[in-house]
Amino acid sequence: MILLANSEGAPGISASAAALRAGKPALDALEAGIRLVEADPKVRSVGRGGWPNILGQVELDAAVMDGTTLRTGAVGALAGYLHPVSVARAVMERLPHELLVGAGAARFAQEIGADRDSNLIADSARTWRELIKHEAGPHAIDRLDNMALIDLCRAAMDPERVRDTTVYLGRDAAGGLASATSTSGWAWKYPGRLGDSPIIGAGSYADSAYGAAACTHTGEMTIRAGTARSIVLYLKMGLSLRDAVDEAVKDLARLRGGMLAGVVIHAIDARGTARVVAVNCDGDIRYWIWTPDMQAPELRAAEHQEI
Repeated sequence: MILLANSEGAPGISASAAALRAGKPALDALEAGIRLVEADPKVRSVGRGGWPNILGQVELDAAVMDGTTLRTGAVGALAGYLHPVSVARAVMERLPHELLVGAGAARFAQEIGADRDSNLIADSARTWRELIKHEAGPHAIDRLDNMALIDLCRAAMDPERVRDTTVYLGRDAAGGLASATSTSGWAWKYPGRLGDSPIIGAGSYADSAYGAAACTHTGEMTIRAGTARSIVLYLKMGLSLRDAVDEAVKDLARLRGGMLAGVVIHAIDARGTARVVAVNCDGDIRYWIWTPDMQAPELRAAEHQEI
């Protein structure tokens, strides 16, 4: 067994580890942990407390994948609900589809009785109002519905405010691998923007025969490179986990134009080996890891690479 999560997964990591230790399937354990992260307003990149888009609406993305069946479920630009990870899992289990977005995702969430919440806490609302006033004038908030948002979004974009997704990867006692992600995405993003989190193969992927991977930070890059799926494919080709991640980093290095910044890759193989690499990232990037020989999950430093 093994559990891997990014640093912002702290509120739920112990619950997920306990579930795995108790013999729960990997996806059950990951969902339970991420729900605790989504409900914690101190984690500003996901669920309650997430930063809003340029219109002041908190839009959430999430995805889950069962590495044994290769079934997936995902939601994007979901507004008005607290636990997108559970809505994503319900998409996987209750629909013939893999991904719902926007109003359709919200309708589905309502039908299944998902927990409602605007997720916009007072500090986020205050910061958003100040930003709009600074970028577009004192009365701009009253005119946002009729304003062109392209230039405003680009001027206000502050990817350093929040660029982390909550990602969990796990392998259970039966050898099943799973992945789960949840995020509010970039602060001040253009409405309807999807990062890599709900895009299976970009932000996350799991295959119990080979491995699992998930990415945080600049989703625009990992969408273009198909990073998570690529790592698992490199494992399938016989590469070691170290070499598989290195090849994925080389893929990212080939990108030209568009939004190019940092990416953090989290990966495990089918044997339970883990690796976390921060690509073009400043500062101290950390992640959580747990294996059955540990008394509690440990916070460790990621490797750093520049491309």
